[in-house]
Amino acid sequence: MLDEEAVQFTFSWLDYIFFFGMLSLSALIGIYFGCCGPKQNSAKEYLLAGQTMNVLPVAMSLISSNISGITIMGAPADIYKYGANYIWSLISMVITSIACVYVYMPVFLDLQLVSTYQYLEMRFDRKIRTLASILFTLQVLLLNPILIYVPALAFSQATGLHLHVIAPTLCIVCIFYTTIGGLKAVLWTDTLQTTSIFVCLLVVFGMGLSTSGGVRNVVEVAAKGERLDIFDFRLDPTKRDSFWAFVLGCTVSWMVDISINQSTMQRVMAVPTKKQAERVIYIFCVGTMLIKAFTTFIGVMMYAKYSECDPIGSGKVTHTDQMVPYYVIDVGGKIPGLPGLFIAGIFSGALSSLSTTLNTLAATFYSDFVSLCVPDTITEKTKSKILKLIVVVGGIICILLVFVVEKMGGILQLTVTFSGITSGSLLGLFTLGMIFPFANSKGALCGGVAGLVFNSWLVLSNQWYKYQGLIKDYPKPLSVEGCTGEINTNVTQGAHGVLEEEPNAFYRISFWYYTFLGFLVVIVVGLVVSWLTRKNNPPVRPELLSPSVQFLLPKEKDSEIRLDTTKL
Repeated sequence: MLDEEAVQFTFSWLDYIFFFGMLSLSALIGIYFGCCGPKQNSAKEYLLAGQTMNVLPVAMSLISSNISGITIMGAPADIYKYGANYIWSLISMVITSIACVYVYMPVFLDLQLVSTYQYLEMRFDRKIRTLASILFTLQVLLLNPILIYVPALAFSQATGLHLHVIAPTLCIVCIFYTTIGGLKAVLWTDTLQTTSIFVCLLVVFGMGLSTSGGVRNVVEVAAKGERLDIFDFRLDPTKRDSFWAFVLGCTVSWMVDISINQSTMQRVMAVPTKKQAERVIYIFCVGTMLIKAFTTFIGVMMYAKYSECDPIGSGKVTHTDQMVPYYVIDVGGKIPGLPGLFIAGIFSGALSSLSTTLNTLAATFYSDFVSLCVPDTITEKTKSKILKLIVVVGGIICILLVFVVEKMGGILQLTVTFSGITSGSLLGLFTLGMIFPFANSKGALCGGVAGLVFNSWLVLSNQWYKYQGLIKDYPKPLSVEGCTGEINTNVTQGAHGVLEEEPNAFYRISFWYYTFLGFLVVIVVGLVVSWLTRKNNPPVRPELLSPSVQFLLPKEKDSEIRLDTTKL
């Protein structure tokens, strides 16, 4: 929390209009599609919007659902403290988008799968599909409370309203329009929220540039403070941020979120044709790159303003995550409506991510678990009701876990760790299936387990050493020499001392590489085991492989048996 000397949010009537206007529009969109718009009495209508959506709202939805409030607040603060290497993530976005369009997405579009994990059963077996779906479900339920907790905390500081009132209210609004309106409501609401995010970032960028002395001064100050030391191409995996950390590590992480992600594929299948789906990904790529560029520049401008008086070192804020709200109010707090616009932008990302994951959770949980327990004769209307019930239950769990997040700060670290453990294995399983024709279920199982064990050991050991104080992330130099008045802390320096009994370099690998390393382990182990057990491999159907590798299949007569991919 900000102390008495910290800059405080002050909400005016205009701020409340901006904020509650965004929430009201989100709810009205849900009411329209649920009550006044075209009826959604089938699972296809609810989950895929009847596959009649236009390219732009789907692309905007992808942008919004992948840019949460954590990104808006966290990325600039991280750049302020550790430098602008984050800009290399723009390269990773290009690579990820190309891989999605030409390697992974064509398989899902041809098969028309509501659950991406259904592919793992078709290519390997039911056990691998079930494991992947369970991991995804747990990850969503752990992530959702954090997505809403961070912006709710910011709003609590802005208005004085208690977190216990704000978080449930926002969750209920999101559950409401997601449950009633289905994917169409989510897509159009995301379009509104993406617009809010862009406006928010543009306003903050413009104000920051004007109060920092212009582009030249920002660049000069940032370069002097080592924030622009980004041209280090040494392949040192123990370095926290580097060119290779983003080009290798961040690329694989984004491929998990885009190329095989359930919510992404659910959205691209909402447009009628494959060409339109490709345009969705390209627009998403450009939009996300713009947001990443803005957040990078905002982080650099923050340093230019506070290069001689670090708000953390001077005690004006107590945590790095508070830097962005502090900066916004410091440079533009006197502008009417700005706090409301900023909080609305943060909540736009959070609500979009929450609605996306709730809608995706419904699709995955129904197709991978509930569908096994209901008769084949169930009507489409009943399916739609069950899907809406899953959204409500998932949202209630989210509300309850918000209170857990508040009292157990370690759950954020636990969630990030869990994601790092599982993501590489998931991407490895899909890549084995789509790229390597001779990969079999034994190889996939051994590779998946090996990846999970490897990353579990790496991540948990790293966290243990950090807890013991044997591994530390050192920031770039910070100063409080230019501060006036009483300073609550002495110094905030980026000193790089050598710790005693420093752990092995393996345990000091940057967190950006976790998903990449897990992915490599799955591929290597999976291929070795598949090769050793290849004798009785069943023939692989061409549609289960990426079009780019289908030429590797032997010229055999297609089997008459085809798996049913139409059932949820």
